[in-house]
Amino acid sequence: MPSFDIVSELNMHEVGNAVDQARREVGNRFDFKGTKCDFEQDKNVITLVGDADFHLQQLRDILEGKLIKRGVDIACIDAADPELNLSEARQKLTLRQGLDSDQAKKLVKLIKESKLKVQASIQGEKVRVSGKKRDDLQQVIALLKDTKFEMPLQYENFRD
Repeated sequence: MPSFDIVSELNMHEVGNAVDQARREVGNRFDFKGTKCDFEQDKNVITLVGDADFHLQQLRDILEGKLIKRGVDIACIDAADPELNLSEARQKLTLRQGLDSDQAKKLVKLIKESKLKVQASIQGEKVRVSGKKRDDLQQVIALLKDTKFEMPLQYENFRD
């Protein structure tokens, strides 16, 4: 019976490369000379450090541009409120990955409402969709690509 998995994952290696490229660009740009603007990455959290709120917005624009060029979807970024004080400003960007139970339930509900002849089941941080025909599974993928979901979705482990 054909099946595939719906997941939401990030390529953390590409995220690290994007942060390094953004750090290099900040070091080379004239408008950042003499400032203490930087990026700090700790697993799924990227901290933007700048002198003022204005710098944080510029740093975020640079980082998002680098992430997009590297093929990382920026819809998975969850930005916290900036922490401002007299000497510096900080903002934490959390990179979300994996489907939590509420998101997985929404996906299963959407698939069941489509009235396609497939079964969807939640397995941890992914949703497995199986059906008798490969065409039905491709229709599910097309349906999910057309709908706007809060997390970027990938389709993997397609088995015949």
